[in-house]
Formats: sequence, structure tokens, C-alpha cells
Amino acid sequence: MEFIESILSQISAYIWGWPLIILLFGTHIYLTIRLRFPQAKVFKAIAISLKRDNESTGDVSQFGSLMTSLAATIGTGNIIGVATAVSLGGPGAVLWCWLSGLLGMATKYSEGLLAVKYRVKTENGTMLGGPMYALERGLKCKWLAVLFSVFAAFTAFGIGDTVQANAISTLLAQEGLFSPSFGGIPEWVTGLSLVFLVTLVTFFGIKGIARVCGFLIPFMAIFYVLGCVIIILINWSVLGSALLLIFESAFSLKAGLGGVAGTSIMMAARFGISRGLFSNESGMGSAPIAAAAAQTKNPVRQALVSSTGTFWDTVVVCALTGIVLVTSIIANPSIDYKDGAKLTQLAFGQIPYVGSIVLTVSLATFAFSTILGWSYYAERSIEYLAGRRVIFFYRIAWVVLAYVGAVANLTLVWDMADIMNALMAVPNIISLLLLSGVIVSETRKYLWSGELDKVSDDPIPIITGPKALRADLSKD
Repeated sequence: MEFIESILSQISAYIWGWPLIILLFGTHIYLTIRLRFPQAKVFKAIAISLKRDNESTGDVSQFGSLMTSLAATIGTGNIIGVATAVSLGGPGAVLWCWLSGLLGMATKYSEGLLAVKYRVKTENGTMLGGPMYALERGLKCKWLAVLFSVFAAFTAFGIGDTVQANAISTLLAQEGLFSPSFGGIPEWVTGLSLVFLVTLVTFFGIKGIARVCGFLIPFMAIFYVLGCVIIILINWSVLGSALLLIFESAFSLKAGLGGVAGTSIMMAARFGISRGLFSNESGMGSAPIAAAAAQTKNPVRQALVSSTGTFWDTVVVCALTGIVLVTSIIANPSIDYKDGAKLTQLAFGQIPYVGSIVLTVSLATFAFSTILGWSYYAERSIEYLAGRRVIFFYRIAWVVLAYVGAVANLTLVWDMADIMNALMAVPNIISLLLLSGVIVSETRKYLWSGELDKVSDDPIPIITGPKALRADLSKD
């Protein structure tokens, strides 16, 4: 097992290295330029996300679909992931992480557009969409659509379910977390609690998930951001120095800059971009699965809403985390910045009395919301592969594995899911690049012409039969 874990760990490190960084970051830049910097429309996009297109078809509101996708992306990667980037790539990794989010908004915009453009509808009116439908309907490439769905399903059961459950149980099992005399919560107790809560939500489908996430995501984001602001205020005297160090380290050609985890530009870029990509999932193809369920007048409106997911996840939350960590390192030179998890604990420990609680509650709720968001992605991927009849059994498996994740050692599962997560990006990026002409055409039709309120007249195919997707759907 140790040998297998070592091999998988090496494969995961390679895939999440320069090959994937170049593929995804390059796609971000290409789509940003070709779509004339859609990031400039972020405030218009935020305004649209708060509106409800009642006259439009869909399963949930645009806000509901956004919260579902944010539930899956805002997670431990926003905290521990950024800390790991800083510990391995230096303070400059924070800027590269931020840039990956800023440019990634164009990719997330494109994913959301294709999700609505090529979505289909079941006989009972349920919307289905995502990269698998764009690959089949747009590119007439069903085998690649199947491949994406397989990768997504494996990723969901790993990173989206068992690994997140394990993170929650490990956090709550810590001795003396809430008070010196309070012991940790046993893993099996956390596991049973997760089974109850996840069952309660996931068996209501996308509407139940969107409803819970619509409450949970804003609450946990505000709670975490407030903690970050408090730490920044505590370290206010070094904020200017921290920002300067972040910018200087991002483009430094020498190591040891300022004596604070300084590394070369290559290391800062590699770890900053990779952690940013892992956090916001722009280009991975997961978020458009939720975007396809939105009630929206046209594909571009939902595309704009989808792009705000990356804005909130990386441009705001990850950036705040990075600033917190770097100011903490400068204000407390004795902090061990080489261990990402320890660095995060020490940074939040600066908040008197409740610092550890703020961090633990944030991590636990982030991880729980990730389970909810990915449960929908897994359901849609499995439905594409095997049809609606297996959904009940999938949901049973999902909640059972949540318990298994809470009580088991998951090093092997994490590495496998990490690899599958990266492999998801390949077919999705293919669809984005080869269908970029469609993305530009739709953008010109609705955004550049000032017709954002125009209702799309594109027909939405109704699928029938025992499987979710008919064999001849690509011929419509």
C-alpha cells in the first residue's frame, strides 16, 4: 500500500505541476483576450446573480445555482491550500493565486455559457447540463463526454465526499479544541452526524441543496472573512510591508527574499497558480453542471453569474487568506511557515480566545458545503452514464461513504481523487477551446449588443428513455 500511495502521490504531483498549469492558465488568458475581458463586467454579473428570472425555465434561481457551485469550490483549499502555496512558493504565491482567479473568471464564464447553451430537459422538466452535454451536442463527441463523466464521478466520491468527511472528523477530534478540559469528538459520532445531515439535504435534490447552500455559503463566508479582517487589523502595522513583499516575491529571481519563505519566480508561480486553480475549479468542468439548472433568460446571463463564483472564491477569499498569512509571518517571525496547516493555526491563533474556534468552524462548514455541492455533480455525472434509475442507490452510497470517510485513513483515496480531478479538466478544456467560436457568437448576441434581457429562443431538447441521455441526442 505504501508503494501504491507513493506512486499515486508522484503522479498527482506531476499532473498538478506544469502540464496542467500551462493548459489551464493558457486557456484563461486565451479566453480573456478573445472575449474582450469579461472580468470587467463583474459588478453587473453580481447584480444579475441577485435577481430572479421567474419567467425563465430552470430548476433553481441563478443565485441558487451560484451557491451550489460555490459550495463545492469554497472549501479547505481556500485556507489550507493557500497556506501550502505560501509555505512552498513563498509570499509571491499569493499574487499568482490571485491572478489565476482573475483570469479564470473568463473560463468560468465560458463554462457557464456552454452549460446553458447545450443543456437538455427530462420528461418531468428537470434540466441536465455540463461539459458532457457540450461535448456530445456541441462537438458530437460522446466518448469524450463519457470519459468526463467517469472522471467527475470518481472525483466526487473522493475529494467531494470521503476526503471532506475525513477533514471534518479530524478537525473535531482534536483534543482541547473548544476548551482545555474538553476532549475531541469521536470520529464515529461525526460520521453518524454527517450521515444524518447529508441525507437530509441530498435526498431533496438540487432544490434542497441550493436552499441549504443559499443560507450556508453567505453565512460561512462572512464568518470567515470577518475572522480574516480581525487578523489583518491586529497586524495592521505590517500590512504595507506584507503587500510589498507579496508583489516583490512574485517576480523575484532569487531565493530567501527578506528571510521569509522567499523563492524564485518559478516556484511562486507554480504553487500560486496550481493552488488557485485547485481552489476555484475554473476549467475543471464541475461548476457548469450546477449552472445548467439555473432559471435564466439566456446563456450569457448565467455565464456572467458563473464567473462571479471564481471572483468570490479566489479574488476575494483566497486573497484575504494570503494577506492574513503573510502579515502573520512578518508580525511573528517565530511562526513556522514551512507547514501550511500549522501556519494557518498560528495565524488564527492571534485572535484572542476564539481564534481556533473561528478556524475550525470555517473549515468544518467549508468541508460540509463541499460534500453538498459535489453530491449534485456526482448525481448528474452518474445519471448521464447510467440513467435516472440508479440515482436512489447512488444517494445511499454517497451517505454511506460520508461515514466511511469520517472514520478511515484516506491517503490513497485523496491521491486517486486528486488525479481524477485533474483529468476532468482535459475534455472540458477541449470543449472550451473548440467551441470558443460559439462562446464568442453568444457573447456578441447578448452582451456586446446590449441585449442581456433578451430571452433565448434556442430549443431545449427533451430526452426520453431508460437512460438520461439518448444515443441519438448528438444528432439533433
